[in-house]
Amino acid sequence: MITFNEIKTVLLDMDGTILDKYFDDYFWEIYVPQKYAEKEKISFEDAQRILFAMYKAEEGTLNWTDIDFWSRKTGLNIFELKKEVEHLINPHPDSEDFLKTICSNGKKVYLVTNAHNKVMELKLNKTGFYKYFHGIFTSFDIGYPKEKIEFWERLKEKISFEPEYSLFVDDTEEILHTAKLSGIKLPILRAVSSSRYGPKKSKHFLTIKNFQEIFNLNFYL
Repeated sequence: MITFNEIKTVLLDMDGTILDKYFDDYFWEIYVPQKYAEKEKISFEDAQRILFAMYKAEEGTLNWTDIDFWSRKTGLNIFELKKEVEHLINPHPDSEDFLKTICSNGKKVYLVTNAHNKVMELKLNKTGFYKYFHGIFTSFDIGYPKEKIEFWERLKEKISFEPEYSLFVDDTEEILHTAKLSGIKLPILRAVSSSRYGPKKSKHFLTIKNFQEIFNLNFYL
């Protein structure tokens, strides 16, 4: 058993974990369908139906978060559309205090995200969170999405960390499963990924609603 004080490395997802996923949900489920419906001269409902089928086909691949891919697929400038609604980009209320605390405790903190590099930069510039990370790794830097074991194998080649003293927080169980298979001993589910939805529950992972809970946990290896 170890406490949080003994953790040496903290790996954090971005969307849904340190940032409110409402921005992404609204953008892909509402804003893009609105713009697609206008362009194609179809109903909003038809646009949603078409786009949701497109999204589903790319889940778990690099295309899933590749804004250049979706620009080609939809005929819309996805990055420009994101900038139109960037005022909706917000961190979770507890994120910055958590980042400040763990940085002041001398832990190594890394951002690991499936987000496209342009989108990651847009969000970190908006929130000012760049300064809290010792390194940032996107799936486009690595060449694989986080759902694939290859992502974690390549990450371990890029940064040196002890898996048994490393903690990883994400809002997606599939990704946590893959991280655990790679050797990370302490995968944690962020239960509240969007301010518009209630908390998730997990039968497989330690779950937190607020980052503050981590400081009081004991971890069994």
